[in-house]
Amino acid sequence: MSETVVQIARRVLLPVSLLLGVMVLLGVLVTRVFAHTWPLSVEDAVNRELAAERTGGWNDVSLVFSTLASTQMIVVVTVLVALALRLWLGRWREPLFLCAAVTAQALVFLLTTLAIDRHRPAVEHMDVSPPTSSFPSGHTSAAVALYVGIAVLLALRARSTGAKVAWWTLLLVMPLGVAMTRMYRGMHHPSDVVASFLNGGTCVAIMARAVLDRGVRWGRAKLPAAGRPATPARS
Repeated sequence: MSETVVQIARRVLLPVSLLLGVMVLLGVLVTRVFAHTWPLSVEDAVNRELAAERTGGWNDVSLVFSTLASTQMIVVVTVLVALALRLWLGRWREPLFLCAAVTAQALVFLLTTLAIDRHRPAVEHMDVSPPTSSFPSGHTSAAVALYVGIAVLLALRARSTGAKVAWWTLLLVMPLGVAMTRMYRGMHHPSDVVASFLNGGTCVAIMARAVLDRGVRWGRAKLPAAGRPATPARS
């Protein structure tokens, strides 16, 4: 038990805490230190340009991406994919990795918004503003953690480079689309979504190292690598 606690602290709690510190520091730099320095000084112009280019068709497309990255949908998709992985692979390692990555990014996102109070872009907002601040984008961060996490798992099991590239290309469409959508709909500044890629992507990397790494020992057991069957113990 003590070894498990040490591993959790070293591989999960410490890295996530460091990420939170980096996100808060980045938020302070964006909103207070370099707010009037290029390229942050032209963010408002980017949001105004996107708002000026709105059309009925793109409004509908953006609504789809925004809805798919809402908290409710992210939770539903994460649970369904985790259950599918459990049934497909017959173990909990991969589902745990995915759920942990999505949960970690949500925790870092929420705590960062408590520390950084940033107003949303000064354009018409197409969605109801949630009570959190504009920095970072929760929709984008969650989409990155979920779909990049799925891409990692599928790429690990892919048998060719072409298949790996295909999975990454296909699954990166969602977070990229969500990022553009949140700016297009006037809900976030460009730096908000860039910071969200850092949050979501880092959480995936942290949990991949903690949960998928074949050399990690949790307690007395050495867990099998992701994508590889467990080796039965010999008496």
